[in-house]
Amino acid sequence: METNRIGNKIAEARKKINISQAQLAQRLFITAQAVGKWERGESMPDIITLNRLAEILGVDLNYFSENFPSGASDMASVESLVKEPVVLPSGKQKNNLSWDMSRGNWVDADFSGLKNLHEKFSSSNMQRCLFIGSELSGLLLKGNNVTHCDFSGSDFSSSHIQNSNLSGNQFKECKLQETEFSGSHITGCDFTGADFTGVVVKNGGFEKNEITHAVWNRSSFIGSYLADIVFEGTVEECSFENCAFSRVKFQNATLINTFFKNKSLKRIRFIDCQVDRMTYAFLKNGKADLTGITLITA
Repeated sequence: METNRIGNKIAEARKKINISQAQLAQRLFITAQAVGKWERGESMPDIITLNRLAEILGVDLNYFSENFPSGASDMASVESLVKEPVVLPSGKQKNNLSWDMSRGNWVDADFSGLKNLHEKFSSSNMQRCLFIGSELSGLLLKGNNVTHCDFSGSDFSSSHIQNSNLSGNQFKECKLQETEFSGSHITGCDFTGADFTGVVVKNGGFEKNEITHAVWNRSSFIGSYLADIVFEGTVEECSFENCAFSRVKFQNATLINTFFKNKSLKRIRFIDCQVDRMTYAFLKNGKADLTGITLITA
């Protein structure tokens, strides 16, 4: 079984570096029982945990699965994912492209201008890949590890990013309208000029991201951890519900009809901000430091 094979490989690599199940679990912030279940083939780590395991154990991600294609920088490997055109009786070719990048290990590949990816991108490891100007609307990322990739100018509208790790990526000028990030950790990414209209970020992390000149309208953060973030410009009809904050600032920002529901908002700083009466009431109820806030009276 796949779980048994991966479990054996985890145990083998762990023993080679001479650490116990408990020590490995501590580095992964999980229980030793969970590691034991992996090694006995009773369960299997997801792609994000596998990537972290590879780092700790000093192996390549390919070590865990012989099914992962390696070296996706070879475009012949990329082209093998696309079905050949179908020739109709009339002699015309029917465009029958069908990209499937699931369970892939893609490194240093250039997919700029990619279209029609949709749901076929799950459980993949992406490193230093280019997706500049790609059409990715309606995309489903589920259990992915995406690091240091460039998606600048791409359209992610109406996409779902689930239980994924996004680290050090470029999302400059991206269209993210109505996209949902759930159970995902987003850190060290550049969202300069990105449109977050209707975006939902829930049950995940949003840390150390650059969001200069981003559009915030009807955007929601629910049950998420926000750290080292600076909001600026107009923040309108947005919501922050049951979130944890650390070193979060609103600077030179105008907050309109923005909802805050937290036991304490003391970890948020407001510098040269303007807010309407409704937003002011939410902030006051959350015991926010109102220094640096001017009430909009008109």
